[in-house]
Amino acid sequence: MCGIAGIISPNPSLISTAQLQKMAGALAHRGPDGEGYWINNNQSVGFAHRRLSVIDLSEAAAQPMHYSTGGSPASAQRYTITYNGEIYNYPEIKKELLSKGYIFRTESDTEVILAAYDCYKEDCLQYFDGMFAFAIWDEAAQTLFAARDRFGEKPFFYFFDEANNTFLFASEMKALWAAGIERNVDEEALLYYIGLGLTQFTVEKHRTFYKKIYALSPAHYMKWQVKHRHITACRYWDIDKDNTNPRTEKEAVEIFRSLFFTSVKRRLRSDVPVGTSLSGGLDSASIASVIHSLMPGDKRYKSFSAVFPGYEKDESALIQEVVSAFGLAHFTVSPTHSCLIDALEKLCYHHEQPIGSSSVFTQYTVCRLAKQHGIKVLLDGQGADETIGGYPKYIHWWLQEMLRHRKMAQFKSERKKLTDNRIAFEWGYKNHIAAYAPGLTALLLQKRENKRLSANTEIEPAFLRAFNSGDASCKPYITSLNDILYHNTMQHGLEELLNYADRNSMAHGMELRLPFLNHELVTFLFSLPGNYKIRHGYTKWILRETMKKELPAAVTWRKNKIGFEPPQLHWMQQPALQERIHDARQKLSAAGILSKAVLKTPVRPQSAYAPENNDWRYLIASTLLQQ
Repeated sequence: MCGIAGIISPNPSLISTAQLQKMAGALAHRGPDGEGYWINNNQSVGFAHRRLSVIDLSEAAAQPMHYSTGGSPASAQRYTITYNGEIYNYPEIKKELLSKGYIFRTESDTEVILAAYDCYKEDCLQYFDGMFAFAIWDEAAQTLFAARDRFGEKPFFYFFDEANNTFLFASEMKALWAAGIERNVDEEALLYYIGLGLTQFTVEKHRTFYKKIYALSPAHYMKWQVKHRHITACRYWDIDKDNTNPRTEKEAVEIFRSLFFTSVKRRLRSDVPVGTSLSGGLDSASIASVIHSLMPGDKRYKSFSAVFPGYEKDESALIQEVVSAFGLAHFTVSPTHSCLIDALEKLCYHHEQPIGSSSVFTQYTVCRLAKQHGIKVLLDGQGADETIGGYPKYIHWWLQEMLRHRKMAQFKSERKKLTDNRIAFEWGYKNHIAAYAPGLTALLLQKRENKRLSANTEIEPAFLRAFNSGDASCKPYITSLNDILYHNTMQHGLEELLNYADRNSMAHGMELRLPFLNHELVTFLFSLPGNYKIRHGYTKWILRETMKKELPAAVTWRKNKIGFEPPQLHWMQQPALQERIHDARQKLSAAGILSKAVLKTPVRPQSAYAPENNDWRYLIASTLLQQ
């Protein structure tokens, strides 16, 4: 895991080592173990790299890295890469390339990417199981090739100056600002955050919180042919959500188990100590169980949690069950409202864009704790809820799917088991309409969101009129469980969480690895009918069924979903944090974003996932605008 940056321009005066050092300096936290710079002979391309050494710790694996056709040392160095991430299956790819005659001089996955690109060109992306964002300069073809992983675990931001035909990119936007790119907040993005809580544009996914700075979308690659001054972006991977493949329960569980264990095993490949985060939930416990079976008695392996004694949603008891079951070396942190206040500016500095709730800060503190204990690599359970159907909201869509297909007996049976198991779920008149006219429901919901935004009287009317285009958000067309899972996995939801994970981990010079986001595993899950994801009133059924013999029953069959939630409501009741919120309101009002009426309204404390979290949004927005 690292920080990358680069400049491509026909104007040599715009590319210098000093300029690249400024960009890399802004990314020093992402790569505390080294730095490197490269400018090609005619000074039209410059790359920078900050290194976090995880695989092949030798200097031979430093970046930017060069590679010749076939890897022959006698050939000219055709390719140069700056790369952030990990390719977990690099040994398998390397073995195949060796059989084709390729030569390697390092034990790094970086060199495997270069050889794979030389061999397969853009199709190399189909072979990679990993998280990545990289840029490769092909000196012979005078072409830049940049790519981002399938789900958006690693970031890639860019700026294109059409007047000077100059392209800049970086892992974080602060590196672009260090290069002189202006930091201008996109008022529409700000409006949709404080009005609706949206941290990303749901339609124009390439847009960011700042004008003229864009993000390469997940599962996309980009090519820039300098000679033709032409940039093309192309999707290279997607999920087939419409075609399911019925299997026997035994077969489905066996395949899932094999894919999951393989994914965890690959993500343990490291030349530095590895640990895992532990929330008390099914996902992180499952990962801990697999690691325990793969690394029995390994004293280097540690686990880390955030706990909140006395809080009704504290998961300490379930965490301790997992710790005891596997004899884990375990460490905890208990963040408070004071901790949040002290870290707020730094937290926003690292994230650069809006933060949905204080749960992000909880993950930030867990990453800091792991780094304090010498851990550079942390495995985490993110991605399971979106791909296996873990959120309670998905129960409605599974019930709706059964109704649409007239499976009335199955529908009644599932509803009865939900009630018998005392599992909360929503089902009402609007949901009944959705089952038969989802397009109408989507329209009604969209109108409700627009009304909700315009009815927020705390937003200054002039600001609302000026920047509410109405085109920044949309409701997807949902008719099945797979539809909503696809929407949250590939369109809106998961990428936001992955952005948080990247920034929280890299702020402390460490990386988060996510076993549930192996693309073969995800593809398999989407090929399964809905009753393998939600059954007998339980979400993530296939994961529970797979792990039921390894995990404590209280974890396997727990019915509630907490999701790394801190006591935000209690925090927001504290005078010190309320003072910060009042200050934020004053600044936003003075800037013409909020009306002056908000200054007379008491602070409204909310829990982390409450829909009307306006005061939290004001606090974050004000902090970002001041930086």
